[in-house]
Parts: sequence; C-alpha cells; structure tokens
Amino acid sequence: MAAGLDPRLHRPKSLYCLCVAAVTERFRFFKPYLVDLPKSVRFDLYYQLYKERRLCILGAELSDLETFSKMLKVTNRRLHLLRIFQAPMDHKIRISAHLVINYNIYCFQERENSLSQEKLINLGLRLGGFLSDAGWYSESEQVLLTCKQLCLAHNENPKDWCRTLDCCHKLLHAQAAYCDFEGAAETHQLALEMIEKLKSMQYNNSNHAALYAEFSVLFYIRSEYDEAYKWSLEALRQLKSSLPAGVIVDVLRQAAKSCVVKREFQKAGLLIKEAVYLAREIFDIDHPKYSDVLIDYGFFLLNYDSISNSVTIYKTALDIRRSIFGRTNLHVALAHEDLAYALYVHEYSSGKFEDASDHAGTAIDIMEKHLPPNHLMLASARRIKALILEEIAIDNASTPLSEQNLLLKSEGLHLSALEMSRSAFGERNVQTAKHYGNLGRLYQSMRKFQEAETMHLKAINIKEELLGPDDYEVGLSIGHLASLYNFHMGRYRDAEKLYHRSIAISLKLFGKGYSGLEYDYRGLLHVYSKLDDYEKIMEYTDILNDWRDLRDRHAQSEEPPIDIQKHPQPIANVMNVFFSM
Repeated sequence: MAAGLDPRLHRPKSLYCLCVAAVTERFRFFKPYLVDLPKSVRFDLYYQLYKERRLCILGAELSDLETFSKMLKVTNRRLHLLRIFQAPMDHKIRISAHLVINYNIYCFQERENSLSQEKLINLGLRLGGFLSDAGWYSESEQVLLTCKQLCLAHNENPKDWCRTLDCCHKLLHAQAAYCDFEGAAETHQLALEMIEKLKSMQYNNSNHAALYAEFSVLFYIRSEYDEAYKWSLEALRQLKSSLPAGVIVDVLRQAAKSCVVKREFQKAGLLIKEAVYLAREIFDIDHPKYSDVLIDYGFFLLNYDSISNSVTIYKTALDIRRSIFGRTNLHVALAHEDLAYALYVHEYSSGKFEDASDHAGTAIDIMEKHLPPNHLMLASARRIKALILEEIAIDNASTPLSEQNLLLKSEGLHLSALEMSRSAFGERNVQTAKHYGNLGRLYQSMRKFQEAETMHLKAINIKEELLGPDDYEVGLSIGHLASLYNFHMGRYRDAEKLYHRSIAISLKLFGKGYSGLEYDYRGLLHVYSKLDDYEKIMEYTDILNDWRDLRDRHAQSEEPPIDIQKHPQPIANVMNVFFSM
C-alpha cells in the first residue's frame, strides 16, 4: 500500500456485499429464488436496488403484500424501510395504493377462514402503522378500517378488546393527522367503550398512555384545548418506565403542546426538553421520532418568545425529514410550513420574507400533490402564505398595482382557509377565529376599515368565549383592533384602552421582556402624540427604552436550546416534578 494512505479508506468490500451487488445486477434472473432467503437478506437486496436507483423493480417488489409484510418484520431496519418505500412513491409508483388493495383482497378471500383472522389483524396493524409513520395517512386509514372490522368480528374477551384498542390507537392517529374528524370521533367512541369493558372486567394488564395521548391530539387539532389538556394529563398519569421509549416520547411531547396552548410554559418546558433528550438518546439524531419531537420543541420555543432558537430547531427538523422522506412527502410539507411561520415571525421587523415565502410555497405545492382540493391540511399553509404576501405587499411593493395584486392573492388564500375552517370546525372555533383576525389585518392593509373592524370583533368574541378574556390569542386580536383604531380610524381613546388591555395580558403571560410588547408601546406613543399628552409620551418612551434594554440582555443571555451533554431523567422523577408544579 502506498505510504501515507489510510487503510480504512481502501478497505475492500465484504464477500457478502459483493454477493448482494451481484444478485441485484441480475435481479430478474434470481427473483424466483429470493423467496427462500432470510428476510434480512432480502431486505439488503431491496436496499441495494434503492441505492442503485432501480426504482421500478423496487416498487414492483414492495407492492407485493406478502413481500412487504416480511420487510415489516425486519424491525431493526425501519428507517431504511421508510427510505426505500418513499423513493418509488416519489416516482409515481403508488406502492401504498397497491398494498391497500391487496390487503383488502386478502381479507375478503380469507373471510371464512377463522384460523387466518389473527394473522390478518396483526398484518393490518403493522401495515397501517407503517403507512401512518410514512406520512400516507389516507392509505393507513383504509387499512386500519378494514382491520377494525376484523377486530370487531372477533371481540369477545379482554385480550380481543386490547387488540381492538391497539387498532383504535393507530387508526385515531391516522384520522386525526389527516383531519378526518368524523371518522376520528367514531374511533374515539369505540375506544372509550373498549376501555369501559376492560374496567368492568377489572382487567388491569393494559396501559392506555399512548391512546390517551391520541385523544389529546384529536382534541388539540380540533382546537378544543381544555379537552386536549385533560387527556394529556391522563396520559402522563399512565406513564411507566417499562413502556416503549417511543410511547413515552409521544406522551411527553403532546402533553407539552397542550401545556403551551394553556400558557403553562414551565410545565411545557420540562416535558418537551425531557422528550428531546430521551428521543436523542434512544433513537439518535437521524430518526423521524427525533424530528417529530424537534417540531414540537420549536413550537414551544416560538410561543415562549425564543424565536431565533425556534427557527434553528425547525431547520434541523426539516433537514432530518428530508433525509428520510425525500422532498415531496407530507411530513416534509408540514416541516416546511412550521419553518415558514417561524421565519415570518422572526423576520417581521426586518421585512425579509423571501425564505419564509419559499418554505410556505413549497409546503402548499407538496400538499396539493397529495391531498384532495381544499383539504383542511391546506388551510394553515395557505394562511401562512397569505400573511407573508401581505407583509411583502406592504414593505416591498414597487408599484401600487403590484401591491394590490399581492393583497388580492392574500385575500383569496385567507378566504379559502376561512371556508375550510368553518366547514371543518364551525363558526365557534379558535381556528376560525384566527382566520377572521387575519382577514381583519388584511382588510386594514387594503384600507377596507369597516370590514377590518368587523373581522377583528368576530375574532375577539369567539376567542373570549372559548378561551377566556386573558388568553394570549385574545390579547393578539385586541392589539390588532387597537392598531386599526389608532392608525386608520382616529379612535384614539378606544385604541388606548385596547392597548392597555393587550399589554396587561402580555405582561401576565410573558413578563416585561416579551417581544410583542414593542408594537403596543409604539402604538400608545402614537396615540398620545395625537392626543398631545406629553406626560404619557415621556412615560412610554422610558418604558420602551427599558423594554429594549431587557431584549438586549435577553438576546445576550439566551442559551442554545439543546444541551448536548444532558441525559434524560427517570420518567418517575419527571412526573413527580410536573405534578408538583
């Protein structure tokens, strides 16, 4: 060997690797003999096809239900299976659709064979769970609905009820993620019935932490935050160290999100950080579970006013998801959406919205490829894109015509999102209220001031009814209405009252260094200048200067969000601290 060369860089391939490459080179010739190979060896052959980008052959192999069911049993290669599954899907080889059809056919053919039922149910649970993990929620739901019918046809004792609950857990996850709220409500009710049956038999060998967390997810997505919080607490009470790490991580991160929307930030921080440390230690930093928990950690940081750190976390989560799922998966779309909103908030004062706009546009493009027109999952992404277009129109439009065009595009997106929200949730819902508030801000920019006032008042009334008078969302809408009265309608005394109320809410929830206070303080300075109240101008000039000092100190003292040296605590310790708060 030449001097100076690292022998590790020139290590020859193993005989096994050479054999795998040789077989894949003549795959069609050797295909009839593959059935006798161990599952792990067949997996390596498929992974070699993936690395060689021979996706048509790979897609045809994975579309076979018997073959795919064996690959699902190679549990230590789950991450690789997600990759080799997604690659042909990106090339329009609909493996997921073929698997759904084949599973339903298999179930129909074996419907009279009682000996096959347990095998069919177990296959349905594995396949449905995988499809959900892979981001193909509709196909997952179809498989699990068939599986549910099999469970209900053989549902006579506690063991059967537990299996039905397992199906409900996986089905509810897919339905909630896909916003099938009608189906999710039925699954939720069935799960409650199974739990009551187990209780009536005094059966204590089941743990419902994962299921209760899914209940919380469902109510959270429906913006029923009190119910979401209640079920997240029930899930936490069921946590035990003996549960799978993935279950513990999911329960912690969902409970953290529920705490965030209830503005219990100390509790949320405890839970989400433990979820991050546990996911990193158990699954490593290239795993979808780690990206999931980072998304929720970014949500916590964004709401806790650590905006720059939230952007960093969201970028990391997006990179992980793209490395696993490629560039056109729903998981990737949702990560783009979250990052777009964080960038929008982060760059709000600078007006540099190009990156935010690109990520929002990418999220919409991916979703439109995979979802029916006007699917609810599009509402949030369109809302974010509309917010960004509005700011670009105000800050960067070169001509009145281009500004008007951007504002009209923004209006179309907002109205589309509002209609989807009203259709899914009804009028009295936090998401619907948010869309009204966004339209209020837009109409203010379009100089439609009466329409803007109407929209802001609708948003405030709905939020107050659902969340109470001192919630963050209420304060946000009050501040927007104050801005309308202040800068466009000349109602300075009304604006003054609203600013003071908005400030009181922000101080109560976040303290004196909260970033959003700047807009209220500046608004009050404008009010008092119009009212020639020089004493108040001096007072709020000092308050604004003090706020700037606090923000500077906050920026200097803010630590990186993840302590790479930290390890997770025993879950019992975490629960003791949480429930003592």
